[in-house]
Amino acid sequence: METGSPAGTGVPADQPAWRGLQPGLLRVRRLLLLVWTGVAAAAAGLLPGLLAGPAWAACALLPPACAAWCWRLLGRNWRSWRYTERADDLLISRGVLWREETVVPYGRMQLVEVTSGPLERRFGLATVQLHTAAAATDATIPGLDPAEAERLRDRLTELGEARSAGL
Repeated sequence: METGSPAGTGVPADQPAWRGLQPGLLRVRRLLLLVWTGVAAAAAGLLPGLLAGPAWAACALLPPACAAWCWRLLGRNWRSWRYTERADDLLISRGVLWREETVVPYGRMQLVEVTSGPLERRFGLATVQLHTAAAATDATIPGLDPAEAERLRDRLTELGEARSAGL
């Protein structure tokens, strides 16, 4: 364990403790990929096969080939998402080829929402949406455990109220 690290995290005190997303988000995205691949394969094989001849039914192999490539990309994208709570702001980092880091100052937060659609609820996930004074800096953290999403919402709301009280 590093000296000066917070409560057994193994992270130096001056470094942020990054948190990743729940594995359920990757399962949901891959499930949707399989469903849409099946629909696309049926359409790509059935229509040309009926209209142009049976040899054109081989077009049904294109969507599964693309899906195999996308399967790996989904995993890389899921691993790239992370967030950390710092002293004055929330930092969200994501992206594989194009890294994007969003810094949301606590004092600029106006609204923190927790949403969970039917598919997210089925897989035990929630999304935290942050709305700020500048619309360009609105941020989202998908694929969180619902309890963590509520904890984060309450903490960010509390910090936002404390920081904006002096404005």
